[in-house]
Amino acid sequence: MSVADVSIVDYGAGNLDSVRRAVFRAGAEAELVRRPEEILAAERIILPGVGAAGEALSKLRAEGLDQALTETVRDRGCPFLGICLGMQLIAERLYEFGDHAGLGWIKGDVVPLGEKAPSHLRIPHMGWNRIEVDSRAEDIFQAVRGDRSFYFAHSYTLQQPNGDKDVVAECDYGVPLAVAVLSETVFATQFHPEKSQINGDRLISAFMDWAP
Repeated sequence: MSVADVSIVDYGAGNLDSVRRAVFRAGAEAELVRRPEEILAAERIILPGVGAAGEALSKLRAEGLDQALTETVRDRGCPFLGICLGMQLIAERLYEFGDHAGLGWIKGDVVPLGEKAPSHLRIPHMGWNRIEVDSRAEDIFQAVRGDRSFYFAHSYTLQQPNGDKDVVAECDYGVPLAVAVLSETVFATQFHPEKSQINGDRLISAFMDWAP
């Protein structure tokens, strides 16, 4: 069994140091995991991510990390936090420099932000933005009261079928953007809690206490 409070998946596509420091500020211990057997032993998982989706998916699959994640999170019910690209990777398909099959934990596609946002807005969506949280996610967001602003840096966005209920938070960027999803033991954010100062620290702390 893992001795750390949370296992951070190191697949060469994440800002691992800042995520690890955020976990430390939450009063918890994190370890970096790189092998399937380490993921299978995890009690709580964070999948960070920056960079290109296709390359990230290739790395996960080349090492068998995709199967280990699915078994641990979806089959066994290990609490999971995906961050930025880590949220996009759990969708069905990702259209970033090609057409890539995602992990398929939630319905929907990841499409270029420019296809949705008004043309006068800058791409990537970078900087602080306020989010609106659905009541279904209030238990995990309850520590972040008042101004629920978080830091974003992304050029692609999740687009779910009409009527799908995984999206539990949105922000306004000319159009509503999906910025958090919740499905059983899976919680993921398009924004970067590890870069979002006190709001992000509170959200990381809430995830560490989360018992879905």
